[in-house]
Amino acid sequence: MTAGTELRILVVEDEVLIALELEYLLEDLGHSVAGTAASSAEAIALGRSLVPDVALVDIHLIDGPTGVDVARTLSADPRITVLFMTANAKRVPDDFAGALGVIAKPYSERAVASALAFIAERRSGHAPPIETVDGLTFAPRPLPDAVPAAR
Repeated sequence: MTAGTELRILVVEDEVLIALELEYLLEDLGHSVAGTAASSAEAIALGRSLVPDVALVDIHLIDGPTGVDVARTLSADPRITVLFMTANAKRVPDDFAGALGVIAKPYSERAVASALAFIAERRSGHAPPIETVDGLTFAPRPLPDAVPAAR
């Protein structure tokens, strides 16, 4: 990663080992984990208070298939980019609940790195081609040129 591209990421995942593995991966990629949530209420509260750059959201959380509600709520804030990370991609609604896209589980380091590099470029005002993103299925809508910076 280049200087200035660190993203603050909220991990919304109820499987403790997966959440820990993902946290280590994100830190290895040069990003910081703003927080981790296992339930929808916790994820929404953390998202609102921390205003992360990115929220990586699983569909099925400790309180059921509530990840879609989390995505809808967090993506309403234009400073937060939501990506689903799930093995339940069939549960993602047609409108993607405001999320930019889906990284399928099991995910690869390359897919996560590629998706986050794409988001970092967009946040810096560039509009990289979506063809450069390996392992991310985009929501079926046009992407804005840039995303407002958090904070």
